[in-house]
Amino acid sequence: MRNPKDFFKPMAIGAPEPPREIPFRPSRMIHFFDPSNPKMAAKAPSIAAKCDVLLGNLEDAISADKKTAAREGFVKIATENDFGDCQLWTRVNSLDSPWFLDDMWQIVQEVGDKVDVIMVPKVEGPWDIHYVDRLLAQLEARAGVKKPILVHAILETALGVANVEEISGASPRMQGLSLGPADLAASRRMKTTRVGGGHPGYVVRQDPNPDDPEAPRATAQQDLWHYTIARMVDACVANGIFAYYGPFGDIRDVVACEDQFRNAFLLGCVGAWSLHPVQIDIAKKVFSPPVDEVLWAKKVIAEMGDGTGAVMIDGKMQDDATVKQCKVMVELARMLAEKDADLKAAYQL
Repeated sequence: MRNPKDFFKPMAIGAPEPPREIPFRPSRMIHFFDPSNPKMAAKAPSIAAKCDVLLGNLEDAISADKKTAAREGFVKIATENDFGDCQLWTRVNSLDSPWFLDDMWQIVQEVGDKVDVIMVPKVEGPWDIHYVDRLLAQLEARAGVKKPILVHAILETALGVANVEEISGASPRMQGLSLGPADLAASRRMKTTRVGGGHPGYVVRQDPNPDDPEAPRATAQQDLWHYTIARMVDACVANGIFAYYGPFGDIRDVVACEDQFRNAFLLGCVGAWSLHPVQIDIAKKVFSPPVDEVLWAKKVIAEMGDGTGAVMIDGKMQDDATVKQCKVMVELARMLAEKDADLKAAYQL
């Protein structure tokens, strides 16, 4: 058994010390781009100016004959650009692929000091994170990387969901988790071909009218991902890391995309993936607290004083629990206001 005192020691001689906590940085959208695509690569710096996180994708959606080009394209973009407040992430190929080791080696060796987070797909248990943790430490030491690179895992298999708590606490490097609905649906044998979002067949139906049994009965479409997102959020919060909704595949359906993102936001996710520039603005809108709720939260905090006891404000009872809820909203609003003048004005901060 590993001694808890050793948990925060580097796993390789010369590697940077692991982080003792994962600081929250606004990451309302993780915007994916294909570094092997010259047009996307050329737009990356300008898109970064609009994003909280820019991610160079090396895994799914990159064909086998373009894996090397994608990796080299990402390294070139990372080398030649300063992304300012925008975090730079990459999603490497899966641990069982022939490209994973080359991805890790070249990225850490050549741009390890510029990459904030490495996203690891199809993580199934803490053993996967332990392997990546040790490998990263060895590569960081070899390359002289000064700041530890963090790890983000994607839940894409039933086994991964079953082990989500252990995955979340597997390493001090763990930054967060994302839901991978398409691969997870296949792993679970779910009968949907959609990438995220709901399904018109997954409904609850109103009871029949006893006076008119043949009358139409209203239905309400349900969320296929509610259980998994809620469990993922609990596992992340319990371990001091962050939960994200993954992809919403129907780029044209901006209304349903916004609904799905908002469901995830209300459940505790801090952001979502964006696969197209149109989804950047949706994520920015949804994962920024509503202005009216921030103003209300500020009012509650001000009137509650030291946060103890209970008061009535506009006919609603407020106590220490509601103050905690309000502080979540206001603290996020303050962080976002630091980089967005419009939000700063709207939030009156």
